[in-house]
Amino acid sequence: MSEKEKEELMDRIDAALEDVRPHLAVDGGNIRLVDVQDDMTVQVQWLGSCSACSMTEMTMRAGVEVAIRNKVPEVKEVVAV
Repeated sequence: MSEKEKEELMDRIDAALEDVRPHLAVDGGNIRLVDVQDDMTVQVQWLGSCSACSMTEMTMRAGVEVAIRNKVPEVKEVVAV
């Protein structure tokens, strides 16, 4: 994918993350988009209280992945790095 395509894709993913961020902020957490790989794997980083939370795996599957795939269905996987 070209740099422009990647930048547009990352903008769309970040917009999807904006839907999740207020829920994370309630508990002092946040999430940051790190990168999108050529195989459409999205890399994110947990921030704040989320970085040490035992519920991040559930939040990833039930919140973050759903939000991203709803707006960017071509994403194959979301992983924390």
